[in-house]
Amino acid sequence: MKKLGILTIGQSPRTDVTPTFRTILGDSIEIVERGALDSLSGQEIKDMEPAKGDITYITRLKTKQSAKISKSKLLPLLQMELTELEKKTDMTVILCTGDFPSILTTKPILYPDRILVKVIEAILSKGILGLIIPLKEQKDSLLEKWSGLDINIVIEVASPYTKSDFKTAGMNMKSLGAEVIVLDCMGYNETQKAEVANASGLPTILSRSLVSRIAKEYLV
Repeated sequence: MKKLGILTIGQSPRTDVTPTFRTILGDSIEIVERGALDSLSGQEIKDMEPAKGDITYITRLKTKQSAKISKSKLLPLLQMELTELEKKTDMTVILCTGDFPSILTTKPILYPDRILVKVIEAILSKGILGLIIPLKEQKDSLLEKWSGLDINIVIEVASPYTKSDFKTAGMNMKSLGAEVIVLDCMGYNETQKAEVANASGLPTILSRSLVSRIAKEYLV
């Protein structure tokens, strides 16, 4: 049986995300999870909080609470867990839409940020892309990620981990002229996608389901 590694930047298991992968992958692929913060205590996780000027990520913990973490502090932990995960798996998915160019890998790995950018490049050659992102402090780094595309970008903030108004976010995207919407975080779920899509009437891409379908194409 093929094995897919799911590497979260938070703590595993990601019981909020892996059901999507299981539904799409079926029973023919085993899922193995690890998290960059699995080995850390509560205080050590608190020490991962970003300082001023750090690139900020947000993720989910075992407690079901969310945590903001610094990218620079995250990278060595992510590499350590990936190295261990690759000993047991055929492919790995990074459970984050941020970019990790310095990560070293010995087996195929899916980076959701690269997949999202290439998919949008293929379907939206010009016009306006709507991004829904978890945190306002992520705006600059995410705009940089999408800067290679010759399109305009509008942004709305709605966290997947706290009570957020996805209906209003969707309506705002429509009024701002967006033609396609991307939920730019692996934490967003099917219910949140439906709220955005129904409110906006626009094609809405859910990162986790897109990536899981590509993993299935490779492994099955």
